[in-house]
Amino acid sequence: MTKPKLPKTAEKKPVQAEEPAAAVPNEPPKEKESEPAAAQPEEAAGSGEPPAQGEASTPEESPTEPEKPAEPEPEPDPEPEPEPIGTPTSEPHCLTVDDITDTSISLKWRPPERVGAAGLDGYTVEYCKEGTDEWVPAFEGLTERTSVNIKNLPTGEKMQFRVRAVNVAGASTPATLTQPVTIREIMQRPKIWIPRNLRQTVIKRVGETINIVLPFQGKPRPKVTWTKEGEALDPKQVGVRNSDFDTILFIRRSERKDSGKYDVAVQIENMEDKASLHIQVVDKPGPPQNLKITDVWGFNVALEWKPPKDNGNCEITGYTIQKADKKTMEWFNVYEHYRRTNCVASDLIMGNEYIFRVFAVNMCGLSEEPCTSKDSAYIQKTGIVYKPPTYKEHDFSEAPKFTHPLVNRSVISGYNATLSCALRGWPKPKVVWYKNKMDISNEPKYRMFSKQGVLTLEIRKPCPFDGGTYTCKAINDLGEAEVECRLEVRAYVAKEASQEK
Repeated sequence: MTKPKLPKTAEKKPVQAEEPAAAVPNEPPKEKESEPAAAQPEEAAGSGEPPAQGEASTPEESPTEPEKPAEPEPEPDPEPEPEPIGTPTSEPHCLTVDDITDTSISLKWRPPERVGAAGLDGYTVEYCKEGTDEWVPAFEGLTERTSVNIKNLPTGEKMQFRVRAVNVAGASTPATLTQPVTIREIMQRPKIWIPRNLRQTVIKRVGETINIVLPFQGKPRPKVTWTKEGEALDPKQVGVRNSDFDTILFIRRSERKDSGKYDVAVQIENMEDKASLHIQVVDKPGPPQNLKITDVWGFNVALEWKPPKDNGNCEITGYTIQKADKKTMEWFNVYEHYRRTNCVASDLIMGNEYIFRVFAVNMCGLSEEPCTSKDSAYIQKTGIVYKPPTYKEHDFSEAPKFTHPLVNRSVISGYNATLSCALRGWPKPKVVWYKNKMDISNEPKYRMFSKQGVLTLEIRKPCPFDGGTYTCKAINDLGEAEVECRLEVRAYVAKEASQEK
């Protein structure tokens, strides 16, 4: 006879903490257990067979310890009740005096720490005389700022001030100054603050604008005086503007004569503070003096010169030396940023005759004019005796002739354009450019070049108006020639506009 297996719940329920299993080992299970579970111990005892593996043993065979009761979970904290909308804010804090004059006062404070659900609409500021309870609003309505300037106050009176924060629920508790304030300006010693960039010499180029701002402090408003080298400034050349906190020196177009030491004084009654600054207006230097060829040997020429009389009001940083063959008169650099006033030009070509010129250089650039040598240096051929052949000189005279004509072009507005052609003729022809039959030789928009027979007309940033017929005309004693072309200037179209189309 197979014994029915007990369910898991039935296996644990016979063991109870209140009734120990060892006291009544053969007691049948309680009535609340299922009937098969109650019949199983009786059958097992009558038959005398051991229980099968996995089946529940009797309380006598495997007594178990009573289970500990589970601890109750702590109840969650109750949620805080929302603050009612009709609650005023807390009072503003840190109410202090920011500035004071004979008739006004500036106050500042910080927002209240607790605003509430109703938010903050603004602040009211009130004042009253010491010893009275008559509070007067400083302005109508509310202000959202945490600072205010109250004007038209009686001079010398002791006044008390208070600030309230206002929202839908009304005004908060007032924040009041700890003690009354006397409406009287506090004297402050004058002091000039020189910015770091003005503590050294201010260097400007001729024509640049000079705008110098010097902040200062002092109460009441100090008197500001500017002088240059101990003399008053020229109001036609130099402008001065003063405020309560700074003074401005302004020169629209600086000149060399504006250089010098400028002094500014800030004075309040018998107290005074002074400051000085130096302005240096610089320009390009003048040309060097007395350029001479002191020696010629082999392929070398020794040069010597003197510094310029006018250094441009700043240090001469060097010189630029150039050479030119008398046949071509094209200038090439020999030295740049050369410091001394003498040099040797080397690697010259045998049989050529050279002239030289020197530019002075300072922080503004090269001098406008060079100093050119009066004499030339001829590099002789050594060890060769040359006898020129006797032949009849060829006549190269020829009327002007264009070997390459002008070509019609289409360019984009705003980009430099060039027109080129090639010319032959002797004596060297005179070249004149025309636009729509009008001479443009003296127009600043155009530049004309001529190099080894190639004529070029450069049009600087053309616009659609510059389109038309351009003519190049060459004239010499033997005749004349001309060539023309059409130039079309298209308007510039941005990429974005073309993509949208």
